[in-house]
Amino acid sequence: MVYKINYFIFEIKLFIVKFFYSLFALLLMVHILPAQTKISGEIKDKKGKPVPSASITLKDTYDGATSDSSGNFSFTSAEKGSFALVTTAVGYKPSEQSVQLSGADIQLKIILKEEVSELKAVVITAGSFEAGDKKRVTVLNSIDVATTAGANADVTAALKTLPGAQQVGESEGLFVRGGTAAETKTFIDGTLVNNFFYSSVPGIAQRGRFSPFLFKGTVFSTGGYSALYGQALSSALILESIDLPERSSSDFGISVLSLNAGHQHLAKNKKSSWGVNYSYANLWLAFKAIKQRQDYSSVPEYHEGDANFRIKTSETGIIKYYGYFSSNRLGIRTASIDSAGYKDAFDIRNFNMYHNLSYRESLGNGWKLNTGISYSNNKDNITGSMLDMQNKEVAIPELQYKNFHLESPGNYFNGKFVIDKRLMGLTVVRFGAEYNYSNEKSYFTLPNGQKFNNSIIEHLKSVFAETDIYITNDLAAKLGGRLENSSLLNKTNIAPRISLAYKTGKQSQASVAYGIFYQNPEKRYLPSPYSLTFSKATHYIAQYQKVTGKTTFRAELFYKKYYDLVKTDQINPNQQVAINNKGYGDAKGIEFFWRDKKSIKNVDYWISYSYLDTKRDFTNFPYAIQPNFAAKHTASLVAKKFVMKWKTGFNMSYTYSSGRPYYHIAYDGMNYKFTDKGKTMDYHNVSFSLNYLPNLMKKDSKVFTVLVLSVNNIFGINQVYGYNYSYDGVRKTPVLPPSKTFVFIGAFFSLGVDRTEDAINNNL
Repeated sequence: MVYKINYFIFEIKLFIVKFFYSLFALLLMVHILPAQTKISGEIKDKKGKPVPSASITLKDTYDGATSDSSGNFSFTSAEKGSFALVTTAVGYKPSEQSVQLSGADIQLKIILKEEVSELKAVVITAGSFEAGDKKRVTVLNSIDVATTAGANADVTAALKTLPGAQQVGESEGLFVRGGTAAETKTFIDGTLVNNFFYSSVPGIAQRGRFSPFLFKGTVFSTGGYSALYGQALSSALILESIDLPERSSSDFGISVLSLNAGHQHLAKNKKSSWGVNYSYANLWLAFKAIKQRQDYSSVPEYHEGDANFRIKTSETGIIKYYGYFSSNRLGIRTASIDSAGYKDAFDIRNFNMYHNLSYRESLGNGWKLNTGISYSNNKDNITGSMLDMQNKEVAIPELQYKNFHLESPGNYFNGKFVIDKRLMGLTVVRFGAEYNYSNEKSYFTLPNGQKFNNSIIEHLKSVFAETDIYITNDLAAKLGGRLENSSLLNKTNIAPRISLAYKTGKQSQASVAYGIFYQNPEKRYLPSPYSLTFSKATHYIAQYQKVTGKTTFRAELFYKKYYDLVKTDQINPNQQVAINNKGYGDAKGIEFFWRDKKSIKNVDYWISYSYLDTKRDFTNFPYAIQPNFAAKHTASLVAKKFVMKWKTGFNMSYTYSSGRPYYHIAYDGMNYKFTDKGKTMDYHNVSFSLNYLPNLMKKDSKVFTVLVLSVNNIFGINQVYGYNYSYDGVRKTPVLPPSKTFVFIGAFFSLGVDRTEDAINNNL
């Protein structure tokens, strides 16, 4: 018993000793070890929104934490002294700040700045519609152009369904926001294209020369375009050609108008390709079936061919060449408005050749080079004459100017290089130079053998610089300037340009743009015995845009002020000469665009509307008036639906414009004055087309077929573009389309590449 008591007392003593020993050891460790520091806080972006899943660490230690869904974090560290606290999160710039660890709690508020990235950054879009493989805002691509009813696969005809472009049917070109067709310039792979359209024919609009399938990217700038481009007061159409084809293929087509065939060959290593195409068109059969207003002495006939090669020089570099030639002719006879019982005859033979060679390469270290040269040659042989009812040429003394022969060869060269340097994030500086050479001659011969020869040679040299500054993903600016020197005018100009864009929401943004633009006088008014200068336009643009996966909405306000427009004097009814730059004008308006691929199942449609208020005093106008190529209201509705069961795509378009003014202006010996004026009827056009894919479901097919039917102005609505006047102004006749309705039927075959899926997917 005593033994048990002694053992119990021993256990109690041992417990007391262990307790005090442990207590002593704990006190000793607290005294020896450094104090723990608690670090906590919250992480937000610049807008005050929490940043979840951010990583917070003490640099060169294992201590840290991750923020929760509210952006809060907390952790402790036994470290002592000064440390760098590093915060990182996906989509944000890393943050680093110094903290002093002393055992006292640290409470922090960390603000992270968004990392500027291509996926999230705002896109500067004021004044332009963009489409292409790499663009996130697609408006019209090559399939859109080919399947827009009424466009007949013409790039510019399809662009007329967008806001800003006028529905001018009697003359080729893009008339944009109160500007003439000459105020819009076209560029392919960065270089200027002269004679983009077929040569002019009185009262008949000519189409563009180039196929929409040549291009992978399109920028239609209705104002405020980049400093990389110049010599266009109103608008720039910037086209980028395709790189390598997907695979080797051959194709051919047949229609009531034409025959065509072509081949594209892709090398086995997929680093180079070459291709050739040829087409022949003759409108004789179409004109036999559809009565034309004009009497054709020579039915329009076209021979065209092109060739290309493309070579990848590296992973980022490529050389591209495209060459084109066209030889065409036509002749028309119309009842003469100047003398009853006689006819006015017009005959034209045209040859056009175009070459474009471009090279782009990433030079490393953020440097990139884009360079190119283009050369074109255009020659028109035009004969005008008055004919009697037996189609024999006659000479009437007061109308002798109608009998003439004009030969006008032209040679054009353009060279350009652009160097880009990427700085931080998406911020880029680009600069370069451009040289334009043109040599246009005209040999004018009268029936009596009298000749008048003219030559206009221009050397236009330009330098430019521009920077894209991305301050945040939500705010970006484009600042640039362009300097041009004209040997023809012996003048130099400086054109500053600026654009700003701000992201108003996840899918919406607002943009503004300002710029000054210069242009030489049109060559048709030259040469002039007077000293001339550049015409000038100042653009102000404000835009709102919202783009989702399948919808696009744009609204744009613009104001454009014209200075130094060319005023002319009339030498004869066929020619005006520029006498000074005292003209002026302005244009203002609002435009809307809506495209929707979501609301109606399997239907893609877009609606555009433009309001334009413009006046200008130029050429022989007696004062500032609304020009005869401008309508106050224009609108378009384009709809497309593909029915898989029927293997058919149905396409419809409706275009409208309010009546345009028309004038007859005559010189009374002292001043120009109106002898007649009015307004045409409103313009309406409903067009329809369908594309039938007969072998859509045949996966083993090696020949892919598309059958096309297109009807322009399907309801035969009357259209009046304006009026022609007799030389004395006494009589006038309406300017009408060649036919009320036009029908196109064709079959196109492709060997090696099935493009039917593209046709379907782009309409869904």
